[in-house]
Amino acid sequence: MLTEGDMALPSYYPHQHNFSGHKGGQYLGILNPSNDGKSSNHLFIVEFDTVTGYNETSDRYGNHIGINVDGMNSIVSESASYYKGTQKKEDVDLEEKEPIQAWIDYDGLAKQVNVTVSPLSVSKPIKPLISIFIDLPSVMKDYMYAGFSAATGEKKASSHFILGWSLKLNGVSDPLDVSHFSPIPAEKSSSSQNKLKRALIVTFSVVLFILLLALLSIFVYRKVMKFEVLEDWELDCPHRFRYKDLHVATRGFKESEIIGVGGFGTVYKGVLRATGAVVAVKKIISNDTLKGTREFAAEIESLGSSKKGTVLSWEQRFNIIKGIASGLLYLHEEWEKVVIHRDVKSSNVLIDGDMNARLGDFGLARLYDHGQNSHTTNVVGTIGYIAPELTRTGKASKSTDVFAYGILLLEVACGRTPVVYEPDRNVILVDRILDCLQMSNIFDAVDPKLESTYTIEEMELVLGLGLLCSHRKPEARPTMRQVIRYLNRDEILPVFDNLNSFGSKRVDQIRSRFMALGLKDNSITTSSIHSFSVGEMSSSSFESTGR
Repeated sequence: MLTEGDMALPSYYPHQHNFSGHKGGQYLGILNPSNDGKSSNHLFIVEFDTVTGYNETSDRYGNHIGINVDGMNSIVSESASYYKGTQKKEDVDLEEKEPIQAWIDYDGLAKQVNVTVSPLSVSKPIKPLISIFIDLPSVMKDYMYAGFSAATGEKKASSHFILGWSLKLNGVSDPLDVSHFSPIPAEKSSSSQNKLKRALIVTFSVVLFILLLALLSIFVYRKVMKFEVLEDWELDCPHRFRYKDLHVATRGFKESEIIGVGGFGTVYKGVLRATGAVVAVKKIISNDTLKGTREFAAEIESLGSSKKGTVLSWEQRFNIIKGIASGLLYLHEEWEKVVIHRDVKSSNVLIDGDMNARLGDFGLARLYDHGQNSHTTNVVGTIGYIAPELTRTGKASKSTDVFAYGILLLEVACGRTPVVYEPDRNVILVDRILDCLQMSNIFDAVDPKLESTYTIEEMELVLGLGLLCSHRKPEARPTMRQVIRYLNRDEILPVFDNLNSFGSKRVDQIRSRFMALGLKDNSITTSSIHSFSVGEMSSSSFESTGR
């Protein structure tokens, strides 16, 4: 076998040569790195190599013949070939399936080694391929073995067969009788593999043909029946209407039917001819057609999905609460830097298919070294989640994140946004909970959609912890590590002895913060927007019904 870097060769070995511990591959099983090239080896080697050999300087041809003494480094090598006459060379490919013959002659008087090769059909060339002076008696011992050695490596492999050989000392060796050569072993039959391949090809071809035929049939059917293809975003959304039906419903999109104009189009009143239902039809008008289409798709998808929101169980909500707490603990204490998120809120909570929660949207986050105080920055965040001291000092801290987390706890438990804007007043979630607490009806604040399926102890814990985290005094708030211990029942939540520290003047504080941020009451009375983000970046709003 010949592989990359490996050789097959006729060799002379010392009598009783020990091959234990020798390496394969380029060392051919007769040498190893420790004894390669030592004169004590007494080795004379003629190598037939199919790739660049042991030494790229001496064995510089990939398909070559070389002479080695005591090691794997060829003292001379030539590309495998033979002479036609005395000048013209013909190449010989050692990896071809054609038989090749070789002659290795040594003239003891002249101390000359000649190596000659040719195809089996060509008689011995007059001029040898390699001719070199070597004093073999100084290399060889009185008693030597003559034979062949080969090895395989880790990459490509090829098969070589010795069909016959002749050796004679003190004279010319006898010519070989080709008729006595054994036939070259046939390659292993792979009929079973070929049958399997053919079966797979036939099966694949049939399936492909059927598939193409089905696709062609569907295409023709849709073409004939004018079938409309639903896009991905339409699968779980309201019904699609044909343009001509909407054109009739709006009386040709007459100006008299216009009921509103928006940034991306005009809204018309329409009456569906089939059912008589009164509908609003939005006709998109946008310079950027792709952008307008995306806006429309997003709007329709949100309208469709809003009709079938999923109510999370208390077990799922409690798991989400703990997941966000673990995330904030990592950001505040366990990473190499302190990360202040600055926009903890429900719309920034991401939930995977297993209902595991992750905190997202780090667009407003700030990094600090552990022990370093935060710097004064612009007030950013979402109204309802902004700690009171942040509007006064402008310094975001771990404590301001804890405040926002406390509001998130109350929101999850109550199913209401932090601030609900009603026509006559603004309802602050914390104040509503405190009112229920003062009236000894704390569970009146719980999300009615839970329908008493929650654990009372866990609900009391979450409501109390939410109030503690949203305490108006930063020093009264727990750290996220303490929050984790409270949620895991490793510590008992402290009893509130002064409710005024939580709820008094809460509405006035919220209103004053709106004014400090440049917002007025009349700017937040629209029923479609229920939460504002302020500062350098804005965040999405909540729906009035909570999640």
